[in-house]
Amino acid sequence: MSEHVEIIIRSFLAFSILLVGARLLGKQTISQMNVLDFIIAISIGAITANLSFNLSVKIHHSILAFSIFVTVSILTSYISLKSYRARNWITGNPTVVIENGKILEKNMRKARYNLNELNQLLREREIFNIEEVLYAIVETNGKMNVLKKPEYQGVTKQDIKAPLIKNRLPIELIMDGKILDKNLTDNHIQEKWLLRELNKRNLKQTDVFYAVISATNKLFINTYHNQVQQPANVE
Repeated sequence: MSEHVEIIIRSFLAFSILLVGARLLGKQTISQMNVLDFIIAISIGAITANLSFNLSVKIHHSILAFSIFVTVSILTSYISLKSYRARNWITGNPTVVIENGKILEKNMRKARYNLNELNQLLREREIFNIEEVLYAIVETNGKMNVLKKPEYQGVTKQDIKAPLIKNRLPIELIMDGKILDKNLTDNHIQEKWLLRELNKRNLKQTDVFYAVISATNKLFINTYHNQVQQPANVE
């Protein structure tokens, strides 16, 4: 077999296993790439590239290395789904870089953001005045999301003198059936109150997949059966 024919065959094989790997890893990995996904994507790309044109690399060795990286990615994703602590360690936590119009320099350094990048991302969201920002958060995939102060969330509220709803960051109370004690303590929320709210809905802690107090101060509960309970005002 000539080298050119072998390269053609290996290239088709590399493309095929790359397509299979992408399907196995799922859409979430492609759309929201965190640090771990980035590392795995680069490694898989290097492996398949070598498979396609590096004739000194044995095909079964490349497939073995590819399979290992895909398996590691699937396992870490599974562990992240099952363990809140593991998820935080693997993917990290979102970082608040602006709070109530004030830039948090320490968090900026932690997120490896400089002022030029911050201002550019704000301008892309048509924000030219940092004082308009209630919260700016750098997500684990590197993207920044911005919550404006109520008076700057569109002209209609100011123009028609509608009452302004005080916004805040959502407070996550339960994840994967486990109460987030630190979030309760930091926000002065009693566990007794949370359990009482669950009891009103005939729910146990272990029934709850996710519970959060929203930015508008309402409690949302999602059970493992994907039945979202009606929101209730937090007292």
